[in-house]
Amino acid sequence: MQEDPLFATMCGDHRYNDRLPSVSEADSRRRLAQMRAFHERLQAIDRSALTPDERLNRDIFAHSLENEIAETEFRAYLMPVAKVSGFHSLFPELPEYVPLNTLKDYENYTARLSAFQAYVEGHIELMRAGMRDGYVPARVVLEGIEDSIRPHIVEAAAHSLLFKPFEKLSNAIDPAGQQRLIEMASAAIMNSIVPGYQALLRFMIEEYIPAARSDIAASTLPNGRAFYEHRIRYFTTLDISPQQVHDTGLAEVKRIRADMQAVVEKVGFEGSFQEFIDFLRTDARFYVDTPEALMKEVALVLKKMDGELPRLFKTLPRMPYGIKPVPDYIAPKTTTAYYFPPAGDGTRAGIYYVNTYDLKSRPLYEIEALSLHEAVPGHHLQIALQQELGESPNFRRFGWITAFGEGWALYTERLGLEVGFYQDPYSDFGRLAYEMWRACRLVVDTGMHSLGWTRQQAIDFMLENTASTLLNIANEVDRYIAWPGQALAYKMGELKIRELRALAEKELGARFDLREFHDVVLRDGGIPLNVLEANIKSWLAEQTKA
Repeated sequence: MQEDPLFATMCGDHRYNDRLPSVSEADSRRRLAQMRAFHERLQAIDRSALTPDERLNRDIFAHSLENEIAETEFRAYLMPVAKVSGFHSLFPELPEYVPLNTLKDYENYTARLSAFQAYVEGHIELMRAGMRDGYVPARVVLEGIEDSIRPHIVEAAAHSLLFKPFEKLSNAIDPAGQQRLIEMASAAIMNSIVPGYQALLRFMIEEYIPAARSDIAASTLPNGRAFYEHRIRYFTTLDISPQQVHDTGLAEVKRIRADMQAVVEKVGFEGSFQEFIDFLRTDARFYVDTPEALMKEVALVLKKMDGELPRLFKTLPRMPYGIKPVPDYIAPKTTTAYYFPPAGDGTRAGIYYVNTYDLKSRPLYEIEALSLHEAVPGHHLQIALQQELGESPNFRRFGWITAFGEGWALYTERLGLEVGFYQDPYSDFGRLAYEMWRACRLVVDTGMHSLGWTRQQAIDFMLENTASTLLNIANEVDRYIAWPGQALAYKMGELKIRELRALAEKELGARFDLREFHDVVLRDGGIPLNVLEANIKSWLAEQTKA
């Protein structure tokens, strides 16, 4: 929390609300030394002397720590930005997750605005070190990054997104205090935010983009093949090779394609599979004309699922969630939707962000699967329950293990079938298309980063096998290039959860209780897949003995 004050604030730890992380090569080396020292201390603890709960804490901590040590040793921190993500696009969301109630809250917020220019300079230092040592991203993932920087270079402070909290200040602050805060914020924006973004834009155009790699594979980075193999372990928690992942993806693509073809035949479409996809991409019945209409469709789906959750789960989170549109300044370059977790202190709900840009790329037949994944019973339900683990240490309550979190969210898309969703065959096709999308990721991510595929090969493979639009596919492929290995977690995690459910159904037969199974899966929060498997098998042994 001390090393990353922004993360601390997101988690509801407000001790460092006036600070930003310290960013430099020296800081990265210092953190690596600190993590190695933690690891030595951890290894000195006798695991056999611990209680079962302590052993679980120890094993999850060891997993996360060893992953972060390897990630830092591979110097991934030297590539902190892309057009789809980075500190520069996250920072303008600061008003969404910091407390803004008291005079001190606003002063803390303003202090962070004032620190932004140094924060940018630290990241530029890292990127220059990356240029020097060969750690630079592929050029394609930087194309258009200027569009996520320029909106923050304003001529007047009041035009900045970061000024928004000062448009209507709390009545608890007296008029003189309000005026002082407005002056402080205006100065911070014009003297730190604007120069910071100007420096970043200049650096991008003059130095970073020209230095970017023409190739796209992570394996072409220094020690890149080992780096990509580490990334597979990092994101899937499995010791599995790129080729094994690729082959799994091809098998899943073949299976799901047969299910999709069955839906095509069910609706009586006369034409090829590709013609059916083109029909879905172009027929007006599948699209709305306004952002408000899209948000209403999303809200209706989720309200319906809220009422079905007790049929699937014994334990539900106390924390609610909301829906919001993706901010305009990142919408053209980001994905269809994403989820932002609640604050750990209970002061901010979880938020499901829906991309309302380019409505012709947001088909209605995807809404059920997408919303179940991002909100309930997917990300919000799982993450809110994890934050409510009570006596668990903070690294358990707020940690993130991608294979578990994304695997769970993908698994829950299919749960809709069990409580009355996907009655419209086109929506069911959308569900299958989303599952296909995650299966294709196994193929194209390993293809591009390990097996010599080009970006166009990846786009063509996704176009051939999914119902997604070209804009979504291009953005997604660029995300896989920028974020090697992350996209593998979804399908690999879902396959493991489904495998364990099938095992439980087989062993318990008529005694299988889905609500109980879900309780066991979710009771320890995000965990590595091998720990999840051990938990399920231990529970099955108890059930069999009983």
